[in-house]
Amino acid sequence: MYTTKTTRTVRTFYSDGRGPPKVETKTFTYGGDGGSSVNGGINIQGGGGRFRIRMGGGGEDGGDQPSYSAPAFSQRPQVIGRPSRKDKKDPFSGVINQSYDEIKKRCQEEGCLFEDPEFDAEDSSIFFSRAPPRPFEWKRPHEICDNPVFIADGASRFDVQQGELGDCWLLAAIASLTVNQRLFAKVVPPDQSFEDGYCGMFRFHFWRQGEWVEVVVDDRLPTYYGQLTFMHSVDKNEFWSALLEKAYAKLEGSYESLKGGSTCEAMVDFTGGVSEFFDLRKAPPNLFSIMLKASQRGSLMGCSIDADPNQLEARLANGLVMGHAYSITSVILMDIETPTMSGKIPMVRIRNPWGNEAEWKGRWSDQSREWSLIPDSQKDSIGLTFDDDGEFWMSFDDFSKNFEKLEICNLGPDSLEEDELDGKKRWEGHTENGEWIPRVNAGGCRNYLDTFWTNPQYRVTLTDPDDDDDDDLCTILVGVLQKDRRKKRKEGLDMLTIGYVIYKLEDEVHGPLDVKYFKYHASCAKAPSFINLREVCGRHKLSPGTYVIIPSTFEPHQKGEYLVRIFTEKANETNEMDEETGIIEDQGQKPKPKVNGQKKRVEHSVSPLPGTNCTRPEALAFLKKALREIPPPTEEEQEQEQALKASFRRVAGEDMEIDAYELRDILNAVFTREFAFDGFSIDVCRSMVAMHDGDLSGKLGFDEFKVLWADLRRWKGVFKEYDRDKSGNLSSYELRSALHASGFRLSNRTFSALVMRYSSKDGNVEFGDFILCAIRMKTMLASFKNIDVENSGHAAFDLDSFIQTVMYS
Repeated sequence: MYTTKTTRTVRTFYSDGRGPPKVETKTFTYGGDGGSSVNGGINIQGGGGRFRIRMGGGGEDGGDQPSYSAPAFSQRPQVIGRPSRKDKKDPFSGVINQSYDEIKKRCQEEGCLFEDPEFDAEDSSIFFSRAPPRPFEWKRPHEICDNPVFIADGASRFDVQQGELGDCWLLAAIASLTVNQRLFAKVVPPDQSFEDGYCGMFRFHFWRQGEWVEVVVDDRLPTYYGQLTFMHSVDKNEFWSALLEKAYAKLEGSYESLKGGSTCEAMVDFTGGVSEFFDLRKAPPNLFSIMLKASQRGSLMGCSIDADPNQLEARLANGLVMGHAYSITSVILMDIETPTMSGKIPMVRIRNPWGNEAEWKGRWSDQSREWSLIPDSQKDSIGLTFDDDGEFWMSFDDFSKNFEKLEICNLGPDSLEEDELDGKKRWEGHTENGEWIPRVNAGGCRNYLDTFWTNPQYRVTLTDPDDDDDDDLCTILVGVLQKDRRKKRKEGLDMLTIGYVIYKLEDEVHGPLDVKYFKYHASCAKAPSFINLREVCGRHKLSPGTYVIIPSTFEPHQKGEYLVRIFTEKANETNEMDEETGIIEDQGQKPKPKVNGQKKRVEHSVSPLPGTNCTRPEALAFLKKALREIPPPTEEEQEQEQALKASFRRVAGEDMEIDAYELRDILNAVFTREFAFDGFSIDVCRSMVAMHDGDLSGKLGFDEFKVLWADLRRWKGVFKEYDRDKSGNLSSYELRSALHASGFRLSNRTFSALVMRYSSKDGNVEFGDFILCAIRMKTMLASFKNIDVENSGHAAFDLDSFIQTVMYS
């Protein structure tokens, strides 16, 4: 800390990415009294407001030393393997390249202060939707006061003061974070200062969508008339809270992106825990026990009252503020003594992030007579004060009657170290990353049955009930987190309305469940509601067994990435419900006789992708059962076949072979009469020839043509069956069922690629595209199988063979 006034001249190295680096010389004076902070001002929007809620009807955290290898947010688009011109010009460019140690070393070598090109000191870093209401000036702490410090006398919940930004939800989470010093040190590394090794840069750690990331920022902060505009500390020369807010704003894209939110959202980013949301008007009978255990485990908690739609952050007569986020800093059973009795009373300590006199005025408020019943030793042990600091106590009874929402962030499986467990149990956790893709798997909630079944599906097996559960049930926490929605606000996107549904599987199944399953089976559990929060979470008690969890948006056809987290008290087995890519081929086995006049059913053998485990007896039974029955040809089809034979002989000539152009003429003469389309293109017909042309002759013989015709007849029948509205198109959501009926089995990734390749912009698959898709699938599977002679699941291609296989198909 500087004790006398000192003048220092430094060179600042910076670049905007549009030209060579620039050097600017500045002079700073250290020492003297500190400045003052901003009070009052505009409020963009209060947090803890009302959320849209729609009901869907129907039938790792790391240790104390994590590896911070992931980028703070998505890298700007560039071609893989090609150097970036901006990276060449600017050594600080690209968040993925922003290494704290490397930047610090370069700044020390250059004798400069860091200026972050990824979060410029300009208005666009504050507001994305409008111009600023007044001119802001970005200043470093040395320009705001004479003796800045990062953390003064330890961090506490009283350091956090709200500024002009409506991010009280973030402040409430930060106040809760300071209660757990180990977690606080993980997010805010304390080994930083404005003295030794100072280079104008600070770092913070956040749990970001499944992994811990490091975010570096320069220390230029928005000010107005020399005072901090946004979050600040009570101590006017302390800057950890202002810099933490800036790092979080950088993570989300801007300061404005932080307006309005859920306290648990920030709590999760500070801990990697999983959040729970309770409506206190419908609270479970054991809520205080849940809160007490959560407090003892170091969980972070927040509470709020629904906002008044006619007034922003309206104050009630009891001193509480509507639409405002509070943090819960302690939950205890407090000793109470009277002349006639003694005992314990459940109590909750709460803090208003404003940090002023806006406190609870009822029982157990500051200076209330109830405190005379508490022994002095108890008062000392809980650190009782009666300052106008925004912190107050309430009885649990008053708390549950006056607040309406409670959020609890349970620490993740690795949050407690071995020496900190003290008999406490860890959660067993599992995560799955996924994406809702329109036209592929964005099926919406159970209200949309025709598309609901296309949503991603995750199987979880619960084996052992909880140790202390008398009903032999298993506790499971399910969280679905949507990624990057807050950051995308500047693109006009907001939070999706999301939720999940859980079904119990009575029988072992292979592959995703289809529409018939959901039509005749009811769910056994679901999210508390479909809601437009970043993460929706629920706690469920389920019997041991196998379940499928289906995360979804409320409306279908909505694009978004997500993270599914599953926490249980005992170990669980979790994986995505998928199937192995392969094909079911007709081996010409003797058909079964008719039964009760029904059509004959043809037996098929299964030919899975080599190296898979689809040859298990149960898998064979499942795939055979799923195979579509192929009826005998109709009279019309028999006439078509005779006409095709005649056309083939007439066109083929003496060598009895046809090329793609001749094939097109033959097939279009038949299919354009049956389907309203322009006929097969020459490209489709080339693929038909390639499917049977192993010697690269470019022609088909009559025997090969007969096999092709059998395939076309099968695929034509499938297309007609699934084209229920006779439009000549299939919905992309039905493509998987149609390919199943054609004998193909597709993994989720392969199916997604096929939809992107063969469906139109509006999600339709035309007849010609469906045929082309089936042809190329069969060709590629056959080529792979022929190369993988050892059935290893891997095929070794030389470059020429690979190009021939891919290009001639």
